Amino acid sequence: MSKTSPAGTIHRPAIPLYAAGFVTAFGAHSIAAGMGAQSGSIGLSLLNLGILLAVYDLAEVFLKPVFGVLSDRIGPKPVIVGGLLAFAAFSLVGLWGADPLLLGLARLGQGAAASAFSPASSATVARLAGGKNAGKFFGRYGSWKSLGYIIGPLLGAGLIQVGGFALLFAALSALATATAIWVAVSLPRFEPVPRVRYTVLDLARQVTERRFLVPTAVLAASTGALGAAIGFLPALATRHGLDPVAGTAAVSVLAIASAIASPWVGTRRDLQGISDAAGMRAGLLLTAAGIGIVAAIPGPITLFIAALLIGAGIGTATPLAFAHLADTTPPERMGRTMGSAELGRELGDAGGPLIVGSLATLGGLPLGLGALALLIGTASAPRLNRTTPPLRR
Repeated sequence: MSKTSPAGTIHRPAIPLYAAGFVTAFGAHSIAAGMGAQSGSIGLSLLNLGILLAVYDLAEVFLKPVFGVLSDRIGPKPVIVGGLLAFAAFSLVGLWGADPLLLGLARLGQGAAASAFSPASSATVARLAGGKNAGKFFGRYGSWKSLGYIIGPLLGAGLIQVGGFALLFAALSALATATAIWVAVSLPRFEPVPRVRYTVLDLARQVTERRFLVPTAVLAASTGALGAAIGFLPALATRHGLDPVAGTAAVSVLAIASAIASPWVGTRRDLQGISDAAGMRAGLLLTAAGIGIVAAIPGPITLFIAALLIGAGIGTATPLAFAHLADTTPPERMGRTMGSAELGRELGDAGGPLIVGSLATLGGLPLGLGALALLIGTASAPRLNRTTPPLRR
């Protein structure tokens, strides 16, 4: 089935793609939170914990562009289904999660599997939108991912409490399997777009185009803010005498704000009520303001104000960045573009907490957060090239 389906008939096939986005967010954050909470009971040193947290993102950094290209060559559906089934299989390794080695192998395998279905899902969302409703589609896609960020740590902690890591990994395996079946049954098959030969010079020019670099930088900055906020807002809460539950609540406020903002902003964008350039800039400035507030005036009230602003900013910038990429990328390289953009997100996800943590070690947490706020604000400065109109397919 091609992308010529009427707009009113393509929303239902997109829902399993939203579920795939939920799987990767839920899987990554539920296990990460669980390992942090249970590190002592399973014999993990801080160094080993850091390694186990990093291997998921490390696999994605190297493999997302590869699987993005593969989805262009063979079509995205088999890459999505295969990735989800691989995620389910590697989750079964985690049934022996009390063993750090097997826990690391499960995380590495899950990261590699997510590298397949995540960029292929983004590319398919773009093709389903057909150049008409990219904002709405990516807004909903981002909203489902935000739900994974909300539910992941909370539900993961509950499952570990009831049945240990084995129950959490079993639930993830079942969820990924069910989603793979859903995608296989409900998603139309997109045939590979006829390949166009590119020289090395062509490839270099494509990845340095402003229409690619600017939204990818926005995605990296937004995800860096998300990674840092999820890790350090709870730390700020406990430092100011709040219960650890308050830190989790602040992260939930962030995720809820993002989940609400994403579909609204995406719809407004498609109705031409928000431009990509202005919306991405506003989203990053909101995010920077939230981090800056809690860096300058840390406290119980500003913690939740910051979470609200950061969530709204991420929920504004992210769907607009993805929608702009979708509208300005030729169909024959959609998978590669989305894979490369997802690589930018992973670098931001790793870089944000690293910047905050390293500077916090030198001069305190406010210094680290303040520096991140400044970098995110700086990322809003580059402008899109107005002479490059969106592609309308």
